[in-house]
Amino acid sequence: MMPDSLTTDEKTYLLKLARQAITLAVNQELLPPIDISILSPLLKQEGASFVTLTEDGDLRGCVGALEPSMPLTEDVQYHAVAAALQDYRFPPVQNAEVPRLTIEISRLTIPQPLVYKGSQDLLSHLHPHVDGVILRDGVRRATFLPQVWDQLPDPSDFLAHLCRKMGAPADLWEHRHLEVMLYQVEEFQEQPV
Repeated sequence: MMPDSLTTDEKTYLLKLARQAITLAVNQELLPPIDISILSPLLKQEGASFVTLTEDGDLRGCVGALEPSMPLTEDVQYHAVAAALQDYRFPPVQNAEVPRLTIEISRLTIPQPLVYKGSQDLLSHLHPHVDGVILRDGVRRATFLPQVWDQLPDPSDFLAHLCRKMGAPADLWEHRHLEVMLYQVEEFQEQPV
């Protein structure tokens, strides 16, 4: 579980930071530097996040990091821009779309390896709606955030779709011992106005 939760003010700050970054980037304007010195300790420390954009309830972009490599504020800013402009599944967000976007931020715990003995044992270790899952098979890797359980509540289906996302056959998890890592998220999003 998440060791320290963000306060409401910290969440609001990150959501505003993400929206500002998207607005500026879509208009090809430079992002202002973040003054790390004035931030709370949680916002200053290294953190990993995913930024998910939806438009009218449909996915419009989702990009993030699984491991922390920069202060959480910079990570959120970077991935907000990437979700808007660099998600290979979608064309770049256009200026007219920005007001219709809803921003969701997921702050990740550090992924932990899962030790399991076989496919049935793997299923028994998964916690739907709690665990984010990373599958790795050699150089191929894919992840689903815990929110994906809403669309794929059956653990077998969840793993099958994750294998396909990784570019592997859907039943690979049943026949090969894959590297599996689990993480949790603290998820928050903009509220409708």
